[in-house]
Amino acid sequence: MNQQTEQTPSQGHFIISLDFELNWGVRDQQTLAVYGPNLLGVRQAIPATLALFTEFGLRATWATVGLLFFENKQQLLANLPNIRPQYVDPNLSPYSAVDQIGDDEASDPYHFGHSLLAQIRATPGQEVATHTFCHYYCLERGQTAESFAADLAAATAVAHEQDITLRSLVFPRNQYNAQYVAICEAQGISSYRGNEKSWIYRERSEEQQSLYKRGVRLLDAYLDLSGPNCHTLADIAQQFPYNIPASRFLRPWSGKLRTLEKLRLRRILRGMEYAARHGQVFHLWWHPHNFGANLTENMTVLRRIAEHYRYLNTRFGLQSQTMADLATELQQQTTSTTTV
Repeated sequence: MNQQTEQTPSQGHFIISLDFELNWGVRDQQTLAVYGPNLLGVRQAIPATLALFTEFGLRATWATVGLLFFENKQQLLANLPNIRPQYVDPNLSPYSAVDQIGDDEASDPYHFGHSLLAQIRATPGQEVATHTFCHYYCLERGQTAESFAADLAAATAVAHEQDITLRSLVFPRNQYNAQYVAICEAQGISSYRGNEKSWIYRERSEEQQSLYKRGVRLLDAYLDLSGPNCHTLADIAQQFPYNIPASRFLRPWSGKLRTLEKLRLRRILRGMEYAARHGQVFHLWWHPHNFGANLTENMTVLRRIAEHYRYLNTRFGLQSQTMADLATELQQQTTSTTTV
């Protein structure tokens, strides 16, 4: 007997976004001596992830740092924005380090990602989005709206040169800044990934982070402290560009916490099912470098998530969409409502 799709208020939506950044995203927090293996592991993690996405028909948004688009150092240096963030903490700016990077991807796999970007673009159902040009921090002291606009213009320009239209944005370190949404819209951005609604995920600068809040977020990955963090289309449609908030961060597999793995996975699967049953949006995200170590274990977890998606798709009609897909759907609904 064939299993039929159950009726829900409307079809649920499963959004996946990945923050593709390599060392540009961790250089102010990690050293290559310590974290370099994870960054090199991205070159196995991305092909493995794309293969699994293809197998299960999963669509995903790859929010990519603009500096990764270039094939060589000469191209990169020639396309830097003239107006750059003047952070109070100079360590936050990557521009002080650009002269020290290698000549190309072969000599410096930590700072170039053109070949990986090509693999993403060649895989059906994958959206290339922006993670800003330089991994820009929108809440740090010293940066301005003017420097953010210049950064986003640089990201848009390098993407355009490669026939990519950027429609979605992920704020680095999840430093959402409401004052910058209009700048995003001016550059053609139709959606961005906002933060979970719980107080423990409220956007903060690096200075405002605390061990307590980080600890509570870690605990929330295993125990239900903040709920399923799903969102209705009606809520998302209230503003434009659309805020498609995160629901859950897919934390990397940890040998130290392996006894809690079932709890972590259950937390994600239950959120997906809640969205499927209630016709809401579940947004899962992570970084490719999170899979740069322990790839086998991390892919096992991702496969279990993909299998659950397939089950929920069959039973409830849960749809896999990119951020741009969902934004397009909402825009079409708005247009049809307006013309009625």
